[in-house]
Amino acid sequence: MTELPFAPSAERNKLPILLALQDLLPSAGQVLEIGSGTGQHVIFFAAAMPQLHWQPSEQQMHLPGLQARLQLQAGSNVLPAIELDVTQATQWPPALSHDAVYAANVAHIMSWPQVQAMFAGVECCLHTAGRFCLYGPFHRQGQPTSAGNAEFDAQLRSADNPQGSHQGIRDDSAMIELAHRHGMQLLDDIAMPANNRILVFTKSI
Repeated sequence: MTELPFAPSAERNKLPILLALQDLLPSAGQVLEIGSGTGQHVIFFAAAMPQLHWQPSEQQMHLPGLQARLQLQAGSNVLPAIELDVTQATQWPPALSHDAVYAANVAHIMSWPQVQAMFAGVECCLHTAGRFCLYGPFHRQGQPTSAGNAEFDAQLRSADNPQGSHQGIRDDSAMIELAHRHGMQLLDDIAMPANNRILVFTKSI
């Protein structure tokens, strides 16, 4: 049997996120997932919300593991994964092609220019009145929301971080301001387990 990539955190948080998304996503349409990772989320969500068509995406280096899971477990409402580096405009889906966009635990592992590029790409591919659901840890008005998040942020920003000190937990006010610049307004801010949140933006123009 093929050994699939596995993220314990994705397994822990998939049910709480699903319960939130069921109230946030449209009754039908197409959803782009940015940074699908191991594919655990998209497989779980698609099975629970068969009325939606799900578009997984990942950077080239992570595609093989994602594709392996999709080949074994994906239902008919999961589309083949696409390569998506958020900084590459040509890799984004066509304009106005998606009714919703979802991403989990990506903002704090991206550089700030990558976060900016992500919002620009979402603005382009999202329908007017579509929703962008962004899950992860976020500071509130410049302050960590827990001691654990403060410690995690320090680890991310450390010069010893093998992935690079460009990472870090983003502030909610910075995310809201960035969304405004790209035609989106904060619709909801949902508290989630383990000091995480879902910031829900809606495209107004």
